[in-house]
Formats: sequence, structure tokens, C-alpha cells
Amino acid sequence: MPTIAKRPGELLWFALLGAGMIAGAAAVVTVLIKGHGEVYNLTREIPWGILIATYVFFVVSSTGLCLVSSLGDVWGFEKFTVIGRRGHLVAILTLLTGFGTIAMELNHPLRLALYAIISPNFQSPIWWMGTLYGFYMCCLIVEFTSLMRGWTRTAFISGLAGFFAAITAHSNLGAVFGLLEARHFWYGSFLPIYFIVSALASGAALTALIVYFNHKARHIDLSPQYKEFMYTMGKLQALFLGILLFFVIWKLIPGLYGQPPEKYEATMALLTGPLAFNFWFFEMALGILIPLAIVANRRTRTVFGVMLASLLSTIGIFFMRYDLVIAGQMVPMREAEGSPSLLSYVPSVAEIAIVVGALATCLFLYTMAEKFFDLEGGHRH
Repeated sequence: MPTIAKRPGELLWFALLGAGMIAGAAAVVTVLIKGHGEVYNLTREIPWGILIATYVFFVVSSTGLCLVSSLGDVWGFEKFTVIGRRGHLVAILTLLTGFGTIAMELNHPLRLALYAIISPNFQSPIWWMGTLYGFYMCCLIVEFTSLMRGWTRTAFISGLAGFFAAITAHSNLGAVFGLLEARHFWYGSFLPIYFIVSALASGAALTALIVYFNHKARHIDLSPQYKEFMYTMGKLQALFLGILLFFVIWKLIPGLYGQPPEKYEATMALLTGPLAFNFWFFEMALGILIPLAIVANRRTRTVFGVMLASLLSTIGIFFMRYDLVIAGQMVPMREAEGSPSLLSYVPSVAEIAIVVGALATCLFLYTMAEKFFDLEGGHRH
């Protein structure tokens, strides 16, 4: 049986993860005892907060990991086979983490699951979201099990089904926002496509981070095969971040041109209002522009450069999710006399602790999986 922690660095890593999980567990217990209304800084006007944004972030990450990892096992691109087992494992873990996060947002998650089965509403995008992500999860589990056992045919079939399930489920997640006609900042056909593009950017970044830090943690150098994979991921990131920048620009233009009511105010909340720092520093600078400058330049597109660009873009993409969720709710739907033109929201300590706990739990499960599963397969150093 493998030793859990051999080095001081590993002990520190597990201590940090343990602290994060304890903080998250304490927040969960507080919510269960006191209730959502007492613990979360949510209101009737802004009912979706950082937990919804975190859920979107994790399921976006899962989709991106699945799409990128499938390039090797499903579509036959040899360079991507090195990430197959790890990519699909982390796709499962991030999806489960997303489910756990949104469960803490709901008052009665078990009741929701029950009535989704016995009384389905086929016209509800949220019902389809749960159903499609459930099917997607099943495909991921079957594919990962098949990869671990060497069942090539089963891995291909389940991987192909999972690939299209990921795209369908994730575009439907965009429809959960895009079909809300009352929320002008979200409404339209743009978000389902935007979510897919951002998922690809997330997947390229996370696969590079997985490879880099896995080797660093084990104090081994990257083999030529893994180095080539990192360079390839850098090129893909340049492509996906460039497309994402194009989409972000066109996401803003309809909100500015002609100053459409409510959509304009929400857009300005991003550009010059309460969310401006998040948008310009985290979304644009950290999330897109700096990483794009790194991976687009051949001299800086080194193994370390790709890792740095991946880390920055992952942080930035989290704030993209947060800003998208909050900006869409900041403009009151019914403006009463004397009410503010923009509503405000600041996550509570408990909400932040749950986010930290969710991330720590996901990282802990992956760390343990690295110790107990053979995730290399035929790709040895």
C-alpha cells in the first residue's frame, strides 16, 4: 500500500487541503443548522451567488477536460493519449465537485432529484441540465473504467458518447441562462456557444496544469512525450484564448450599442461599475491577455510558460463565471421608487468557505487517486 505522505512538502500539502476541507465542512454544518437565509448573503433580488458561479466553473472544467482528453482516446490524436486516464478522472472529480457545490445552494437537493424523476418538466432547461449531466457522468465513469482495464472498444464507444454528451449538456447549461428573457444581460443564443468555447480554454489549461504539477510533485523531469504535449497545449491555448477574446468582445458590443435597457446597465457594471476590477484585472488581464501573450510567443511558450499561462487563465476563468452570474442580476427587474439602480452582492464568509472546501476536496481526491491508481497506463517516463 502506498505511503500517503513521504516528504515535508507532501505533509504541508495535505495540511493545507485538510484546513480547506475543515473550513468547508464547518460552513456546511452552519448552513444546515441556521439555514440559507441566515448564512448566505443572497436576497430575493439576487438569488444566485458565488456557489452557482463555482458550480458553473467546475462543470465547465469537467467539460473542457473531457473534450481535450477525448482527442486522444476517441479521435485518435496520439499526442493526447498521455492525458487520457488523468483527464477523464479529473473530469469526473470536477463534475462531482460541481454537483456538491450546487447541492449546498439548494434548500432541498434530494427533493429536487426525486421530483426530477417522478414529475419531470420536459420544458425546463434545468431539468435537462440535470438529466444530461447525469448521462454525461455515466459516460465518464464507464470510459475511465474502460481505460483503466484496457477495454479499448468500450472506451471508444463510451468516450464518443461522453464527448457529445458533454457538448450537449454544457450548451444546455448556457441555455439555463440564455432562455431567461427577464434577465436581459443573459438572454439570447450567445451563451450556449460561449460556454463551449470557454470550456475548451479551461480544458487546455487544466490538462497542462495536471501534467506539470504531477511531475513536480514526484520530482521527475518531463519525458520528451510529455514535453511535446505541453507545447501542443500551449498552441491550443493560444487558439482557444484568441477565440475566447473574440467572443468576450462580441458579448459586450450588443450591451453597449444603442444602450438597450437593463443590458446596458449590466454591461457598464462590468466595464466601469462594481465588477470593473474583476473584469479588467482578472478576466481580461489574468484570464486572457497575459496568458495569450505568453503562449502566442514561441520564445515564452516553454514548459514553464505554458504552466504559468494555464494557471493565470484558470484563475481568470473562475472570475468570468462569477462576473457572468452576478452581472446578470445586478439590474433590478422592477425598479421601485427610491431603489438603487444597481443591486449589490458580496459573498458571505460561509459561502467563500464552501468554495474553498469544494476546491480542497477535489484536489484531495485527485491526490489520493494519483497514489492508488495507475494513471500512466502505457506512458512511462
